[in-house]
Amino acid sequence: MIDNELDNRGIGDEKPAASATDRLLIPIATGLGVGLAPVAPGTWGSLWGLPLVYGMQAALLSPAAYAAASLALILLGVAACNAATRHFGRKDPPQVVIDEIAAFPLVFAATDFDWLTALLGFVLFRILDVWKPWPIRRLERLPGGWGVMADDLLAGVLAGAMLWGGMRIIASV
Repeated sequence: MIDNELDNRGIGDEKPAASATDRLLIPIATGLGVGLAPVAPGTWGSLWGLPLVYGMQAALLSPAAYAAASLALILLGVAACNAATRHFGRKDPPQVVIDEIAAFPLVFAATDFDWLTALLGFVLFRILDVWKPWPIRRLERLPGGWGVMADDLLAGVLAGAMLWGGMRIIASV
């Protein structure tokens, strides 16, 4: 009887304490706090993707190393998104921006990073990420962290293909 009374008063409804791993992953999920911005957290989070890609390309990574680093970031992002969905109690919390950050290496996988490609890649990615044309929006239905990450990853791939094609057209003119 006492347990039921406690539950009725909400005491039994407390959120379980975050694990040590979750406490490490949540700052990653929020882009070290950038996702806590009150306005346009996804746009602010996307801005973290630009220095990330600049650094990856400046390091002159081989294609295999670039792909491995991108995959590692994606897998870290899925884990961080899983932790953040538990922490914030939502399927795709707006505070989570690791999905935008992790997509940027895909945007620039086939295009050299310079001021023009940075601007075009950023704009293309943000348009696709906000608009979410088919089939991007469908990927949000995936479970857990994959549902948070996959739509941005596809937006990154599509933005990258458009950027690559656009730069080929510009170079031929």
